[in-house]
Amino acid sequence: MGTDQIRLVLADVDGTLVTREKILTPRAIRAVERLRERGILFTITSGRPPMGMKMVIDPLHIDQPIAGFNGGMIVRPDYTVIESHTLTPEVARRTLEILRDHKVDPWVYNGNDWIVSNADAPHVAREQWTVKFPPKVAADVGATLDQVVKITGVSDDLDLMKRVEHDLQQALGDAASAARSQPYYVDVTHHDANKGGVVAALERLLGIPAAQIATLGDQPNDVLMFRPSGLSIAMGQASDEVKAQATHVSTSSEEEGFAVGVERYILGENA
Repeated sequence: MGTDQIRLVLADVDGTLVTREKILTPRAIRAVERLRERGILFTITSGRPPMGMKMVIDPLHIDQPIAGFNGGMIVRPDYTVIESHTLTPEVARRTLEILRDHKVDPWVYNGNDWIVSNADAPHVAREQWTVKFPPKVAADVGATLDQVVKITGVSDDLDLMKRVEHDLQQALGDAASAARSQPYYVDVTHHDANKGGVVAALERLLGIPAAQIATLGDQPNDVLMFRPSGLSIAMGQASDEVKAQATHVSTSSEEEGFAVGVERYILGENA
């Protein structure tokens, strides 16, 4: 498809739009400005809660619907909710059982609360620094499961996380979406709350066909938005399996991969 047919760009945040140190570079900001100059809309999707994306929403002046929790909650730029998809309490309980069976640390996102059992557990401090708000600590993270938008399993055993992703997918089937958002995170969300569902939601909300949407990402869960979109760009540090599903491969997120991808493959410039 010709790049002149792209009307909307949808980007993943961590490892795509921002660097490993969560920096939004001046070149990335300029790339978004140049999209707008061409009349191309821009928005983002992430496993982060909507408020956890404020640090990119504000400087990029995003004015389109934003998909947090991998599509579990779609909000306006002022964070008012357009639509949300929650897990049933039964699916949430089953997810927690599987994570505990694998000795994987669970985080529960219930309504506006991020709930953990141990504030000193791996990645909690880093996640707090990333999203800019603290978790609530509870002895039983599964005590209240009435508004669960996402459950994340966390472990630095990366081979274990591949098995956990597979086992969750097998156990939950069509009842939920389970996919790694980072090598050490596996996210469980409502069946329709995945990045492919985000493309479908934006089609519906904005009246833009998927064939005129370009997507950028770096993780296995981003493949779900690559598939329906008209043009997709994987970051250079993505795994070979992710790269194979994309239309194009850019440089890594540490080497201006987002900006290079937009400039080269969407704006048609020699980046």
